[in-house]
Amino acid sequence: MPGRLTLPTLCRFLLPWACTIFHRAQGDTASHPGPHYLLPPIHEVIHSRRGATATLPCVLGTSPPSYKVRWSKVEPGELRETLILITNGLQARGYGPLGGRARMRRGHRLDASLVIAGVRLEDEGRYRCELINGIEDESVALTLSLEGVVFPYQPSRGRYQFNYYEAKQACEEQDGRLATYAQLYQAWTEGLDWCNAGWLLEGSVRYPVLTARAPCGGRGRPGIRSYGPRDRKRDRYDAFCFTSALAGQVFFVPGRLTLSEAHAACGRRGAVVAKVGHLYAAWKFSGLDQCDGGWLADGSVRFPITTPRPRCGGLPDPGVRSFGFPRPQQATYGTYCYSEK
Repeated sequence: MPGRLTLPTLCRFLLPWACTIFHRAQGDTASHPGPHYLLPPIHEVIHSRRGATATLPCVLGTSPPSYKVRWSKVEPGELRETLILITNGLQARGYGPLGGRARMRRGHRLDASLVIAGVRLEDEGRYRCELINGIEDESVALTLSLEGVVFPYQPSRGRYQFNYYEAKQACEEQDGRLATYAQLYQAWTEGLDWCNAGWLLEGSVRYPVLTARAPCGGRGRPGIRSYGPRDRKRDRYDAFCFTSALAGQVFFVPGRLTLSEAHAACGRRGAVVAKVGHLYAAWKFSGLDQCDGGWLADGSVRFPITTPRPRCGGLPDPGVRSFGFPRPQQATYGTYCYSEK
């Protein structure tokens, strides 16, 4: 009959359609319009610790005839990226301080993954793997996240003394860096409750409230209270610092010491007086629990509590307690020492 479809005719119509469905089911990038050389990462957030080796995955599904891969770090709060490494698949060249600790994994010929050795606090953040191939450039973004602890910090002069740059320096002096909003949020979910506003790395000013109360922003819902972006040079607040695991150890030396005697006591043991970040990291990651106030390098006196109990700070939750900044000549306390051995 005229118009009847024969079996060969049906095959000519149906076979291309069936093949297209098959390729899409198999994830064949050739069936999609546009370039799809880089495979989407299975995990966009890579978790690590300070001192560890971290691998940021970037894999090509297929190799273009000629290309380069450019790795960069997206700086938070700033409209710029810092170049880390460029490779053409055969040779790689590192740039800047991070480039000296970075290399290509090269697990196979399509592997453009970045390996960072000796991860530091400042390595945390957003990274971009960009395939440079003329007009078909494309990229994938990943986040390196460090396990750590956030601690509020103010100097001996009292609260609200830091502009943004001074807060950034203060955190670095205490073995930390300014915390990000994500880190502060995580710390809030883990129990951080603090009434004083502090700078964050992005340039905003916030504070975490678990128990809403009148002196702490009112009796509304718990959460992260925000002052929004502030003038980084003019406005003054505290700092929220972030630190991660230690390579060394913190230990307590009992006694009735002045601050200068505390430095000498640690020195005799091949150590230095611990910084605030050291004590928080030892409390968080090593479970340091000591019901004795001890000098720290900034002149403050603090002690870490893992298991709250009567006559040991008087608070029901774990944390690092503070006696503030006593007179340096006051011979009343022991000291916390830090050794890298």
